[in-house]
Amino acid sequence: MSEELEYRPFDCDNHYYEGPDAFTRHVPAAMQPRVVQWVEVDGRRHHLVGGRLSRAVVNPTWNPIAKPGALHRYFRGNPDGKIPMEYLEDREQLPTAYVERDARVERIESQGLEAVWLFPTLGVLYEELLKHDVEAVVALMRGFNRWLDEDWGFDYRDRIYAAPYLSLADVDEAVIELEWCLDRGARLIVMRPAAAWTADGPRSPGHSAFDPFWARVNEAGITVVAHAGDSGYTTHGYAGGGGFGLNMKGRYRPSIKAFNIERAAHDWLITMSLEQMYTRFPGLRVVSVENGSDYLALLLRKLSQQASRAPGWFDDDPVELFRRHVWMNPFWEDDVYELVELMGADHVVFGSDWPHIEGLPSPLDYLAEVEDLDYGDRRLVMRDNTRSLTELRPA
Repeated sequence: MSEELEYRPFDCDNHYYEGPDAFTRHVPAAMQPRVVQWVEVDGRRHHLVGGRLSRAVVNPTWNPIAKPGALHRYFRGNPDGKIPMEYLEDREQLPTAYVERDARVERIESQGLEAVWLFPTLGVLYEELLKHDVEAVVALMRGFNRWLDEDWGFDYRDRIYAAPYLSLADVDEAVIELEWCLDRGARLIVMRPAAAWTADGPRSPGHSAFDPFWARVNEAGITVVAHAGDSGYTTHGYAGGGGFGLNMKGRYRPSIKAFNIERAAHDWLITMSLEQMYTRFPGLRVVSVENGSDYLALLLRKLSQQASRAPGWFDDDPVELFRRHVWMNPFWEDDVYELVELMGADHVVFGSDWPHIEGLPSPLDYLAEVEDLDYGDRRLVMRDNTRSLTELRPA
């Protein structure tokens, strides 16, 4: 099908599964008890994160693993009336392409893709568990990025662009880490959509304390990805437990946990606009990945309302600035045509979430979601926008 398109799509949302030493190889031994350690519980290996047992995933060794897109029909509307665990019963031995870059390049070729952006699976979940220990967050960030560079590379054969993980917990360390990433050839960086927890407590990502970091991002012209992860959102008593609302056993009971990802992204994205980030740093390019888009119409309406209620605060129309500086990757089950109407086809990017269970079985299954776009708009969404965002645009 990619041959019919006369180009190969560029997938903005692929994932690796972290190797067993991803969180330990480059973390000093003395710091590991404050960061990540392995522990065995009831015969199964788990991570201790900051000394606490993490159950972010059932099996962090990944073997065996549920197949890509295993929950595709569930998120399509669950026509089979199954509980999630029933969709996950068909498992396989961990494919090499999930953990090794050369095998992944071969898979990218066989899938008909030109290239992919590559993101963590666990790496976007652990900062929340460590946020009250800034030194541990810094050690996690540094160690994880060095593992990532060694095992995947930030620009591997113009096929894999792995995104180093950045945290604003310590702005000076964030700037140092950003410089290291740029020196190593990074084309994009990723952070969780959440307030930054510093030694002085939580702060908005647009707080002036972080200006040195954003100024360097702006100067370098590197793309910033806000990717779904654990942003610390709770149900405030409306439902028990943490997580993202996916009940694996028994009868599914809907709750607001299912909207944690969208809630976090909405708040982070609108805050960046309210803090005038795109006026203060006019070269900033932000991409929201795997955060959905159903909330966007409301977000833009709120921005317009705030501009009217706070005359003189915004130097430019915040809605137009948002459309100029932000790119949106919808969930595959979202209405991409509505998103194109809101943002323009030149600010929408295709991502499959492959090989995660809630993504697509095969990346180019996404073509069915954009078949009614004209050729030019479809090419922007499926390839050209992400390719352009992969290039540094120094100020």
